[in-house]
Amino acid sequence: MSEPSLNIWERALGWRKRQMIMKQLDPVSNQIRNNTLEEVAKEFEAMKNGGDTTSNFAAYVRSMKRAQT
Repeated sequence: MSEPSLNIWERALGWRKRQMIMKQLDPVSNQIRNNTLEEVAKEFEAMKNGGDTTSNFAAYVRSMKRAQT
């Protein structure tokens, strides 16, 4: 194989490897994201002065969670 064609294969395999690693990390990052959103929602619910506005915003923040994979 010539050097340019080898470089194309190296790039293609590197892309696939990154894709596989990101897929493995996806559940971990989703869990971190969901936990963070839940903390934010709890803080909004703890606010006393907001009334319906804060509880509606907490519900909105909870709706931003991603499904577990």
